[in-house]
Amino acid sequence: MNVRPATEGDLPQILDIHNDAIRRLDAIWTEAEETLADRQAWLNDRTANGFAVLVAEEDGKILGHASYGTYRSRSGYRKTVEHSVYLRDEAQGRGVGKALMEALIADAKAKGFHLMVAVIDAKNQSSIAFHERLGFEMAGRLPQAGFKHGRWLDQVNMVLLLNDDPAPPRGY
Repeated sequence: MNVRPATEGDLPQILDIHNDAIRRLDAIWTEAEETLADRQAWLNDRTANGFAVLVAEEDGKILGHASYGTYRSRSGYRKTVEHSVYLRDEAQGRGVGKALMEALIADAKAKGFHLMVAVIDAKNQSSIAFHERLGFEMAGRLPQAGFKHGRWLDQVNMVLLLNDDPAPPRGY
C-alpha cells in the first residue's frame, strides 16, 4: 500500500468512496450525492489553499482517502483544520485509515497548523475509538445537530493538538 497525494486521475475512485458513504453512512450529513465536477472543485480548493488530500493505493485501486481543510472561515481559526477520512469497506481493519491519518497529521504539523478537529456522528463508536487511538480527545457533543436517514444525529467533536507551544507563532 502506498500513501500519496491525490491526483485528478484518482477522483473517480474518490467519488465512488465518497458517494457510497453518503448513501450508506451517517458520516457525511447530506443526502445529495456529488458529481465528478464537485470532487474536482473540492480537490482544486484544497490544494490551492495548501491543504493535503491523500490517498492510499494498492495495485492501482484507491482504498481510501483523507484530507483536511478550513475549520471555520474567520481569521482567528486559520491554524485550526478539520479533517475527514473515508475507506472502502474491504480496506477496513487493515491499517489503511491509520496510515492515511498518520500522514495527514504529519503534513498538518509540518505546515504549522495548531489543532485538528474531527466531527463525528456520535453513534459511530468505531470512529471515536479510532481517533482516540491516534491521540484525539473528546471536546464536546452537540445533541441533534444534524438530520439524515429520517432521524436526528448527535455530533461529537474530537481534537488533536498538533503543536503544544502555548505561544502563537510570530505574526499570528
